[in-house]
Amino acid sequence: MNILYIFHYAGSPEYGMSFRPYYMSREWVKQGHNVTIIASSFSHLRQKNPVVTNDFQEETIDGIKYVWLKGNEYGGSIARIKNIASFVWKLQRNAKKIAKTYKPDLVIASSTYPLDNVPANKIARIAGAKHCYEAHDIWPLSPMVIGGYSKMHPFIMVMQWAENFACRKSDKVISLLWNSEEHYRECGLKSGKFACIPNGYAADEWDPQAASQPLPKEHDSLFKSINDKVIVGFAGGLAASGALNNLVEAANLLKANKRLAFVIVGKGPEKENIEKLVQKYALKNFYILPAVPKKLVPAINAFFDIAYIGGVHSVLHKYGTSANKLTDYMLAGKPIVQAIDEPGSVIEKVGCGIQIEAENPNKIVQAILSIAELSLKEKEAMGIKGKDYAEKNLTWEMLSRKFLQELKTN
Repeated sequence: MNILYIFHYAGSPEYGMSFRPYYMSREWVKQGHNVTIIASSFSHLRQKNPVVTNDFQEETIDGIKYVWLKGNEYGGSIARIKNIASFVWKLQRNAKKIAKTYKPDLVIASSTYPLDNVPANKIARIAGAKHCYEAHDIWPLSPMVIGGYSKMHPFIMVMQWAENFACRKSDKVISLLWNSEEHYRECGLKSGKFACIPNGYAADEWDPQAASQPLPKEHDSLFKSINDKVIVGFAGGLAASGALNNLVEAANLLKANKRLAFVIVGKGPEKENIEKLVQKYALKNFYILPAVPKKLVPAINAFFDIAYIGGVHSVLHKYGTSANKLTDYMLAGKPIVQAIDEPGSVIEKVGCGIQIEAENPNKIVQAILSIAELSLKEKEAMGIKGKDYAEKNLTWEMLSRKFLQELKTN
């Protein structure tokens, strides 16, 4: 099968995020399919961007053909909208060329925003291929909630039209969010055309030695010095959306408990605010360590006794979440405290931790103490439930096969 994967922000191990298209495509190549990813030459998510001088410049990475469309750099919202418009227009204008050159049997539109479904559908029609809308977030509700845009804003109106178009015209909507089918049905999706395929993990990056790799001296020294305590840990980006200030508040409420230690490993725009809050409360039980390379995340998580993930109050979370760090925690076999407004979460379904409401330090305290007071055997049993679930359901190899099977049964 020839698969055309349109993902504006697609990355790779060399360039950095986003990784989902790379891992899905790598598995499809292993399975004998030909995969072409079309992406913009510039993305704010990547660690570095490819050097691109012309549109449709090709590069092969691990058997995957990347086709770069030259895009303008951006920092503000106007320049970013220009970048999106340019990418979509180039796809639309060159739809016939793309269809004839790459001869897709399946066209996937997956650029976070839904507007790329318009050229994707055109390419699919010309090529006689199936068209799949891979939905990452609820658009345009996400920018409305996060960015404060009005539903009457021209950008939002265009994106709402595009989402409705995608739901009416695509052969399948595959969402990362398990509880989003009703939303897409309201946008025109017919019954039987929805499937949830969350983010996964690469099994080869979680070999038995992954958790025992040597850490940087600063990290190794700290974990050894608090090895006798119950370590509540977080590893990931320090962003406002993670509401890590609530974990600091919980640590302050627990500052008299000498059995507990809190460790955050990561970097991001909220780091300074977190540090100031730790200083304000003069916490001796809270530590902040620099970020580590992705390959060392298993070794970091291995030191945690309880893994933490949080979020702000948001209507978006009722549709489900698909955080990569949650999978990392499950693979580490650690009990998880998830402070996110997500009813019916994977945590609850699997029984690998405690699910509580967002932004409630008192609830975080209760959840931490509930797990901390378990016996070692009980903690391990809770963590193993998550590990078993991840290993049986969340490898990219399994998810990639399920993805194509969903299109076959449509």
